[in-house]
Amino acid sequence: MEYTVQKLAAIAGVSTRTLRYYDEIGILKPARINSSGYRIYGDSEINMLQQILFYREMGVALENIKEIITKPSFNKSEALNEHHKKLLEKREQLDMLILNVEKTIASMKGDIKMADKEKFEGFKRKLVEENEKKYGNEARENYGNDAVDKSNAKLMGMTEEEYEEVSKLAAEIMEKLAEAFKAGDPASELSQNVAGLHKKWLTFYWGNYSKEAHAGIVQMYVADERFKAYYDKDQPGMAEFLKDAVLIYTGINQTK
Repeated sequence: MEYTVQKLAAIAGVSTRTLRYYDEIGILKPARINSSGYRIYGDSEINMLQQILFYREMGVALENIKEIITKPSFNKSEALNEHHKKLLEKREQLDMLILNVEKTIASMKGDIKMADKEKFEGFKRKLVEENEKKYGNEARENYGNDAVDKSNAKLMGMTEEEYEEVSKLAAEIMEKLAEAFKAGDPASELSQNVAGLHKKWLTFYWGNYSKEAHAGIVQMYVADERFKAYYDKDQPGMAEFLKDAVLIYTGINQTK
């Protein structure tokens, strides 16, 4: 069956402006333009739009979606299986949060006693899911599935005290990094202290620490706009400064 922009937008729940924009950037071209100048979409385009919307729902940026679906190796069946897996994981995370709330309510009523560790499992699962959504593809490409899976398992196994400590540590790194950045010397004692704190923070997630991996990840902070935006949110240049400090700390000089 074939659809015009207006009809496809209606059944897909998106705006006609969105479909026209997808055409402009080359992520979803119509099958043809009819004699009246209307964009016409067929089965292939409908299926591709479904894939695009699946990826969008999972938080993947349009430029990354375009790169994925235009690769000659892109397999629609494999992609659907992956979407199915991710949706099941998302449902599992939501079910865990719901159960967490229900247990908390029962605990407040005195019906059950809830272990402290249980109170945070849903939130840790949510953090794992968010990290996978934002950075999972790059992390798995750079470090392998096994390393990422172990990191996720380590996060899920954190005690309440460890979870609180790593959260405080992240805030301390940002605070001291800003102070060191203002001084302007990545080799200073304060900057090297920040690099050491960053190493400590990483060990909460990594099974094994290595100077090479530490140097590699700060290189990624600069190369990946999402990481860069996180560290540069208060002062542009802080991601680059952290990279320089860590490279000095590890004694590894890398350029990309």
